[in-house]
Amino acid sequence: MLTAEERLDTTNLRPSKLSDYIGQHSVVKTLQVFIRAVKSRGKVSEHILLYGPPGIGKTTLANIIANELVGDIKVTSGAAVQKSGDLAAILTNLKDRDVLFIDEIHRLPKAVEEMLYPVMEEYSLDIIIGKGPSARTVRLPVPNITIVGATTRLALLSAPLRDRFGLLLRLNYYSEPEMVEIIQRSAKILKIPLDRDAAKQIAQRARWTPRIANRILKRAHDMFLVDNHKKIDIGLLEKLFELLELDEYGLADIDKNYLRTVGKKFQNNPVGVETLASSLSEDKRTVEEFIEPYLLQIGFIKKTSRGRVLTGKALKHMGLKGMVDQQELV
Repeated sequence: MLTAEERLDTTNLRPSKLSDYIGQHSVVKTLQVFIRAVKSRGKVSEHILLYGPPGIGKTTLANIIANELVGDIKVTSGAAVQKSGDLAAILTNLKDRDVLFIDEIHRLPKAVEEMLYPVMEEYSLDIIIGKGPSARTVRLPVPNITIVGATTRLALLSAPLRDRFGLLLRLNYYSEPEMVEIIQRSAKILKIPLDRDAAKQIAQRARWTPRIANRILKRAHDMFLVDNHKKIDIGLLEKLFELLELDEYGLADIDKNYLRTVGKKFQNNPVGVETLASSLSEDKRTVEEFIEPYLLQIGFIKKTSRGRVLTGKALKHMGLKGMVDQQELV
């Protein structure tokens, strides 16, 4: 477990204070009020659920909350906490004002989830000792901690668990100006000479997601060092985007293969996700959770009752603008 001081000393691109956090203005304002209230009361009274697409700052916000509360953070995931004993072991190592961050909280097993209820409501942990008729429940006190849950699939959380969070905060994709500001901040931390036009080019290909933007920036830095450039400019980025096979929309090969499959192979007739996944040699979950969300956001595909089809915008981008959609002429 990292202390607040150790996290501040760690070289990474994540901000450590709410005042340094870029974007998500309503979420930041809500958290500022929450943290001031905790400090004035002297103890935590609510838990926080963060939900939204991957890579947009849920883990970062959990770390910031811990820093602002002057506590430590314990990071785990729903998939990692498979037994009640796993949760008990984590909780016994926490103290007041610490943050327990549970990523992918929708993947918690039912037994562990139910064990979490008294922890969230009464700061108590119920442990069953023994088996059969001689079994008894022992209630142990738990420190006043803040539980921060994160999920990309809010609908998969059970209602009882969801209702025990006092704050439900949705994180949205970032605007282009916010992305440019995030990229320039990261470049400054990494001491990379980056002009604003180059930052805009990275932002356009980053799918409005800071995690992807920082990944591209780091690869640009690699090329900057290897080829002895004076700064990261448009020329360097054009070579990088060609190498990474990223077009102006940030579409990678897997995205373009999806669009070609629907547009060419199926002649833009509605196609079901299972058939599409089989044609792409990908599993259904990869298609639904990794490929399609961004294509929907930029208006490249439509989900109909009969399946997926490309929009006119996508057909034009893929050079298929002469094709006829079943619903409209594009």
